Amino acid sequence: MEGFEASPRVTRRRETNTFSARSLLMTLLGEYVLPYERPAWTSTIVEALSADGVEEKAARQALARTSAEGWIASERVGRRVRWTLTPEGRRLLTEGAERIFAFGRTAPAWDGRWLMLLVTVPETRRDLRHRLRTRLTWAGFGTPDPGVWINPDPAREQEARHVLRDLDLDQGAMSFTAAHGAVGSQAAMVARAWDLSTLEAEYEAFVTTFGALAPDTDAAALRAQSRLVHEWRRFPFLDPRLPRELLPADWTGAKAVEVFHARHAEWSQAAQREWDALDGA
Repeated sequence: MEGFEASPRVTRRRETNTFSARSLLMTLLGEYVLPYERPAWTSTIVEALSADGVEEKAARQALARTSAEGWIASERVGRRVRWTLTPEGRRLLTEGAERIFAFGRTAPAWDGRWLMLLVTVPETRRDLRHRLRTRLTWAGFGTPDPGVWINPDPAREQEARHVLRDLDLDQGAMSFTAAHGAVGSQAAMVARAWDLSTLEAEYEAFVTTFGALAPDTDAAALRAQSRLVHEWRRFPFLDPRLPRELLPADWTGAKAVEVFHARHAEWSQAAQREWDALDGA
């Protein structure tokens, strides 16, 4: 499930299909069911998803698939069905909520040291190369040149070691901890390792969309709050969380953090009222 998996599966724009319906379902469960530990009727979930463009069939498929994966369980009450989080689902969503609400709150301190990995994967092993790239990117590593991965947090070495062991690449890999030297530009290295311009464009789009949004009804607040959280869930997977010294001046990510928390607090009560109204219908 997007935003709550052990490895990222990021899409730039949401599409109305079964996968995105399942992703939106997890957003709703995390936002409106997890905090109160109350079950939700099928009709409530279907209606909330339909407000975001998900058809009823896709919504019901998302419920069925999420249940089959063990994250939610159904209970029949008369002719109606309601859904509760399983212990596994509660753990998954709790970890996800902690990640997205803590993300960006504090800037990591930096002592100028880099962790560097040298990892060689044959060109013919494209699947393995993709898995390595996915896992290391997820861990915040960037790659300025083929076979070279860098991270400004040397404490991530154990995590990198685990990834390499898991992919059976640890025997031929090497790691170093060092400061950038006098040869070459550190800023140029960062620009090659991470696509910060694209990431900043994503943050700018987020700020533009939600900074000016002003829902005037409880129903509109529910839609806005669900979209807000769903879109914000992507950023912990997209943003390597570089120290401030390595980011461009006037980094839009800082503004996006402010917008997310301000809007979430502003819309929370109205959105919850609408969810409660739907669930009590």
